[in-house]
Amino acid sequence: MLKGFRDFLTRGNVVDMGVGIVIGSAFTAVVTGFVKAFLTPLVGVVVGATGDFSQYSFTVLGVTFPYGQFLNVLIAFVLTAAVLYFCVVLPVTRAATRYLPKKPKVAKRPCPECLTEIPEAASRCSACTAQVDPVQPVGAVVGR
Repeated sequence: MLKGFRDFLTRGNVVDMGVGIVIGSAFTAVVTGFVKAFLTPLVGVVVGATGDFSQYSFTVLGVTFPYGQFLNVLIAFVLTAAVLYFCVVLPVTRAATRYLPKKPKVAKRPCPECLTEIPEAASRCSACTAQVDPVQPVGAVVGR
């Protein structure tokens, strides 16, 4: 019983997932710190506030609506998303398109049995294993 549990914990994908979660948590702290230390005060400078909207509220019929807390969270979310997009997603996408090899486009057709998309040159469907006739490329000479 314990051997199975130990094997589960030491399996590569569980360890990789744990490391990914820890790194993700640390990265989240870095991005959140950057947003709170630099970008939120910058928004405060632009709008003429201190960057802390938590005290903003309004009252209707004796009920107080603290909308400033929502503004703080909303601004932090938008700024965090912008930092992640412009500093992580965009550069990684550009690097991937520049340095990773591009896969050639393979012409596909539907399998006559199950309608799964298969390559035109396939002689068997990968989904239902039905045997299909490969499509000859245009201009190809058929064997005599």
